[in-house]
Amino acid sequence: MDLLTQDFPDTFLNPSELPCISLYQPTHRSHPDNEQDVIRFKNLTKEIQHSLEKKYSKSTIQSLLKPFHSLAEDFSFWTHNRDGLAILANPQLFKVYKLSHPVPELTVVADSFHIKPLIRIMQSADRYQILALNRQQIKLFEGNRNGLEKIELENDFPSTITKALGKELTQPYVTAGSYGMGTEGPSMHHGQGSKKDEIDVDVERFFRVVDEAILKFHSETSKLPLLLAALPEYHNLFHKISKNPFLIKNGIQINTDDLSIEELCKQAWKHMEPHYLERLDTLNKQFYEAQSNELGTDILKDIAKAAVSGRISTLLVDADRQIAGQIDHESGDIKLDELVNPDIDDLLDDLGELVLKTKGEVIILPSERMPTNTGAAAIFRY
Repeated sequence: MDLLTQDFPDTFLNPSELPCISLYQPTHRSHPDNEQDVIRFKNLTKEIQHSLEKKYSKSTIQSLLKPFHSLAEDFSFWTHNRDGLAILANPQLFKVYKLSHPVPELTVVADSFHIKPLIRIMQSADRYQILALNRQQIKLFEGNRNGLEKIELENDFPSTITKALGKELTQPYVTAGSYGMGTEGPSMHHGQGSKKDEIDVDVERFFRVVDEAILKFHSETSKLPLLLAALPEYHNLFHKISKNPFLIKNGIQINTDDLSIEELCKQAWKHMEPHYLERLDTLNKQFYEAQSNELGTDILKDIAKAAVSGRISTLLVDADRQIAGQIDHESGDIKLDELVNPDIDDLLDDLGELVLKTKGEVIILPSERMPTNTGAAAIFRY
């Protein structure tokens, strides 16, 4: 299974080969509901076949659908489902993502990948990260109100105190009994004082290294709010030394090892919801101000022309709307049609792709939180 956090969005923005096949379906975690998932998947694969038959040869179709048929026969895959499934494929790639968020059932065969459901997950205004921390190690999670996923950190990331401090680590942390961590180099004493003083110095230095690494490799790129989850005695210290502007003031004061990932998500959302609602209000105000200064619009044809020319800094997209259509990437003109046509994708999805390609920000909002009712609202750079 592929990792969405590693692939999105660059893998899908400039496909080198056509057609681009996108499949989404809700799935179920438990028996007996998950028994129907593979049946629905086979039916969706047939829908893709019917769309391909309008334009492509039998041999091409067989080649494109071969990995879909193989997946349908993979029993172990279907017995460990999550809440949703996304598959993006073309002649060069076959990407499979199990999602911790439900997605509407949909298939699209077009000249670009339909990534709006993934944009909704990866660009939604309710996304955040959790730094789960104790004095020996850290874990990083990312998600939204619906669920969390653990982020797999690189091998050289300072995720443990041994990795962070190495040979400068004092002896008590590198014994065989220290959470299974082995010895790494000789001890280094930090002047006079007790072992407890040395340990406290190590913990502070560990926190500083972690803070710097999280900021450099995660927060600066994702720009997501960061919620600290740790025992109460670690909050003051970490907030005191942290230079991460994305770190939220009030965190979860608990040892996360005692929580399931579902329980952690519930705890986190209690802290995140006020920040989420505040951000929605800010986005709406920013759009209305831009619109009043002729630096924003909710008219789709004007948004399309601005997207093609790279003028959009922020695009707000209605999570619950689909508008079948195609954008001329030279002129920005819009052609409306039906999704059953292999050359037609969701217009809102294409707008999102264009803005991402020009390094703009795309934010997916619930319908009731959109500042307009056209499906999209854009704030211009100039």
